[in-house]
Order: sequence, then structure tokens, then C-alpha cells
Amino acid sequence: MTTIGIVDDNDVLRQSMQLLLENSGNFQVVFSLHDVRTLLEQTEIFMPRLLLMDIDMPGINGIEAVKMVKKDYPSVEVVMFTVFEDDEKIFRSVMAGASGYLLKKTPPAKLLEALDDFVHGGAPMTGSIATRVLQMFRKQTTQTAESFNLSPREQDILTGITDGKSFKIIAAERFLSTETVRSHVKNIYEKLHVHSKAEAVAKAFREKLV
Repeated sequence: MTTIGIVDDNDVLRQSMQLLLENSGNFQVVFSLHDVRTLLEQTEIFMPRLLLMDIDMPGINGIEAVKMVKKDYPSVEVVMFTVFEDDEKIFRSVMAGASGYLLKKTPPAKLLEALDDFVHGGAPMTGSIATRVLQMFRKQTTQTAESFNLSPREQDILTGITDGKSFKIIAAERFLSTETVRSHVKNIYEKLHVHSKAEAVAKAFREKLV
């Protein structure tokens, strides 16, 4: 059972999301908030595996909230759940530390599938959003994998991550154990100075490491 917190000022949608998640049998909603005023307090108490975060909210917006959460609780993953598709908000969300970006128009079944994939090592991102992310980061300046001291194996695994593959699939394709892949991923994060899969993917494309 994956613990999850929901932050969205649309009360009807938030309650619907809670019902959808809990009825799936795979998620336990540990808190449901209208805004971010008590977010850090609730996160400290419940330490959810992930947060489903709206962007446009009264007071502190979702992007700033991601920065707050990742600063104090880097192990908590955040998936943006929003109506916005513009490049700036996508870029700012990923740079703030969001691990995924889903649109509110995503059908319920696809939403559950994306979140379940996240739990198993994927990076939930609506298809149209994934395309925009690729386009954005391919326009950025470059560095080489060697400049980050990535080994050939680490670069190979980073390529698998940017392809959207789960740790389990990456391990199977390379005849490695999942734990070995996780160990390599930890080293990749340290060398790239990132804290999540989304940040690693963003940096890989921005620096053209893959």
C-alpha cells in the first residue's frame, strides 16, 4: 500500500481523487489539503511516499511547495497534477524537484496506471508533457558524461531511465539485480547532484548526456 498526500484547492476534484486512489486498493491517502499552509507539518507527521500536487493554488503555489518539500524531505516524491500544459510551468516544476507531471484531463484508469508505474520505478508523465520536456531540454547547452565522471555502466543505466523504463526492466535487460541498478542510480544522482529520477532525466537531456 503506497501512502499518498493530495494538495489541491478544488475540493470536489480532491475528494474524487481520494476516492479513486483508495478504491484502487493500492494507495492510502494519509492527508488531503486545500492549500499548502500545513503541508510541511502533515508531511512530517505522515511521511507519504508521494504527493499529488496542484500548481495554481491560493497563497503559495504548487511549484514553490515542491521546493519546500524537497528541501526538508528529499525522499518524498512529488507528482504535479494540473491543467497547465505550458513549457514554463513544466520546466519550473521539474527544476523544483517534481518527479512527474500529469494533466487533470488524464482518464482515471490512465492516472492510476501512471502512479502505479511510478511506484515501480517509472516517472509518471502524460505523453504530451513528456514530448515537451524532451524538446525543452534538447535545446539546452551540453556537457559530456565524462565531465560528470559517469562510468559506462552508469551512463547506460541513465539512458534506460531517460527512456522511461522502470528499475526492474533496466535490470532485466542488463542481466543485473534490481538492487544493483538502484545502487548505480544512487551513484548517478550523487554525480549529477540531483535527488530524483525526474531531476536526473532533466539534467541528462539538458546536458545531452544521452
